[in-house]
Amino acid sequence: MTSTEETSCLPKHVAIIMDGNNRFAKKNQMQKGDGHREGKSVLDPIVEHCRSHHIQALTVFAFSSENWNRPQFEVDLLMKLLEETIREQLPRMEEFNIALRFIGDRSRLSAELCDLMLHAEESTAKFTSMTLTIAISYGGMWDMAQAAKKIAADVLSKKIDIETIDVDLFGQYVSLNDLPAVDLLIRTGGDFRLSNFLLWQAAYAELYFTETLWPEFTIEELDDAFSVFAGRERRFGKTSEQVQQEQLEN
Repeated sequence: MTSTEETSCLPKHVAIIMDGNNRFAKKNQMQKGDGHREGKSVLDPIVEHCRSHHIQALTVFAFSSENWNRPQFEVDLLMKLLEETIREQLPRMEEFNIALRFIGDRSRLSAELCDLMLHAEESTAKFTSMTLTIAISYGGMWDMAQAAKKIAADVLSKKIDIETIDVDLFGQYVSLNDLPAVDLLIRTGGDFRLSNFLLWQAAYAELYFTETLWPEFTIEELDDAFSVFAGRERRFGKTSEQVQQEQLEN
């Protein structure tokens, strides 16, 4: 298989629900919070591997809208680790020519963290090899509600006509609207649910669930996920016969 053929079999946009940090800590008799610290170090090789395989976008779920309900100790630790992650990633983004951005409700984040996120986005915006997006205080339902609110405002201000609202227009208002739709969504940790992550963007994503806890997730298993993805027939509502005919024609 040529490199071009290999790339065509890979997803353009990968999303990961990084689950299982606390269970990893319990399994290894570690102190509270140590699982999150271990999980933080797993991201770097995953990012580099995706970039080396010409994945256009990688989006990871770091902190959900619902995670605010966790114990305050854990919330504070996660916020601290997010700050550390951003500071550590900036030189790596420059080295690997990766744009770093964030999605989610910033109203509940500290001013310091918001400033750091904005600085990271602005200083890496020109990088083009890949886009790494970290979802912080994010929820898919929140995302769609925000899109609806923006559309309503534009209708009221007569920027758009209500009759023009359709799936394509709505998609222009959700997060990551300038990136390819999610092709492959991976969840570690053994649960079989999306947990309110990228509900619009992953509408036709192939799903890959693994029992592996996030701190134990490796690039070898990421390659396994890529292999599973390459072996699936993506029909988008069409029949297998139609898909196969289009492949022959192309």
